[in-house]
Amino acid sequence: QVQLVESGGGLVQAGGSLRLSCAASGRTFSLSSMAWFRQAPGMQREFVAVISWSGSSTYNFYYTDSVKGRFTISRELGKNTVYLQMDSLKPEDTAIYYCAGDRDYRAYPSTVRQDYDYWGQGTQVTVSS
Repeated sequence: QVQLVESGGGLVQAGGSLRLSCAASGRTFSLSSMAWFRQAPGMQREFVAVISWSGSSTYNFYYTDSVKGRFTISRELGKNTVYLQMDSLKPEDTAIYYCAGDRDYRAYPSTVRQDYDYWGQGTQVTVSS
């Protein structure tokens, strides 16, 4: 099993920045990729960004179109932590942000919610206009 704990959410004005962290514990060696999803009120949980988690020095990462150029996903394997740096935040970025872990090895990291096996409790991000 893998446990995921997010932190770093909060209230910020439009144009501001936040950095989310997700600390993984347990059988972290079983993870193939780590991702961030978000869920706004009344909406389905949607993909934000993903990064491969294997121990290789090379890695893949992907972003949903609406955050490209503004958000950056990164990992620190030694700390079993994945980050989401969010810059130029917009009110439409307001949501609960969830960290997720995939244990299945794939050709490329998945952007599909149903492929993820482990989830954190979420952290609220609110962007005021």
